[in-house]
Amino acid sequence: MNSFEYNINPSRVVFGSKSINKLPDEIKRLESSSPIILTSKGNSGESHGELLAKVLEDASITPAGILNMAVMHTPTSVTEQALHSLKSQDADCIISIGGGSVVGLGKALSIRTGLKHICLPTTYSGSEMTPILGETDNGKKVTRSDPNILPDTVIYDVDLTLSLPVTICSTSGVNAIAHAVESLYAKNANPITNMLALEGVKTLAEALPAIVQDPTDRSAREKAQYGAWLCGVCLGSSAMALHHKLCHTLGGSFGLPHAETHTIVLPHALSYNAPAIPEQMEKLASVLPGSEGDAIEGLNVLLEKLGVSRALKDYGMEEEDVDKATEIAMGVQYANPRAMEKDGIRELIRRAWAGEAARADL
Repeated sequence: MNSFEYNINPSRVVFGSKSINKLPDEIKRLESSSPIILTSKGNSGESHGELLAKVLEDASITPAGILNMAVMHTPTSVTEQALHSLKSQDADCIISIGGGSVVGLGKALSIRTGLKHICLPTTYSGSEMTPILGETDNGKKVTRSDPNILPDTVIYDVDLTLSLPVTICSTSGVNAIAHAVESLYAKNANPITNMLALEGVKTLAEALPAIVQDPTDRSAREKAQYGAWLCGVCLGSSAMALHHKLCHTLGGSFGLPHAETHTIVLPHALSYNAPAIPEQMEKLASVLPGSEGDAIEGLNVLLEKLGVSRALKDYGMEEEDVDKATEIAMGVQYANPRAMEKDGIRELIRRAWAGEAARADL
């Protein structure tokens, strides 16, 4: 066995139906008493924020406030507005409930203030399990990693996901799969993250089609939460490579939706790296139903089952943006098992823009 290093991220996880009711105990465990609740911009009706406020008030905890302002790609301008509100309301901890955008805002505020952060994910992005923060400023998305970015507690309650639309289940779940796939060939890959990655991919590849077939399947939704958790741990323990570089470029510079972009790019990024990672491709194929020994085909089959869009142009990217995206991607590069060749990267992005099925000829 090759030598390796593995750092365990010290997250606390509370998993299970109705675990939202354990939130007051988690706040007290962190020696806090006045939490600010973060949700997505536009969150309305019987919102998640109102639901949490009721749970807290029933336990005699008064929230400092509810901020409905999280948006995708965590713009620094929004973070600064939220930071001002947080300070003016004298909050002593942060609770984020929602998808990756809300978790991202919670991370951004936590690292800036030192306040404890509790996450209640309602999608399958897995970002709640990483010490990584991606922020957008002046049209460019940059990431940083710091142990203090990692949320202190993550509460997985399947009941919070039951109203999540099937399309979002699918794209956020494939986003999580992308984290695990890239960890398999990361420069700091190791047997532990490999094991978690394969289990995470296998679990999500089984759970997501089941959710599409029956959106009321609680067992499948809980299974998807478990898979997303494992995939998030992989991202939090591994270096990012080509796939994430491309998605950060496309999302931050062209305003493309996060999970949908990951879903579209994943099979193409894998096909580009395939010649350099034969062992990882074989292992990945073994956990993807319908792959017939070909991991790229396995991903194509999965995306077909999920019925998700395969084209970046469907989300507003113009054909003339392909060249600009290529130039940005070739700029500051992440470590990758195959050298980034401009013509190949451009063709990869073009295929993702056009919505072509991935194939192993990049």
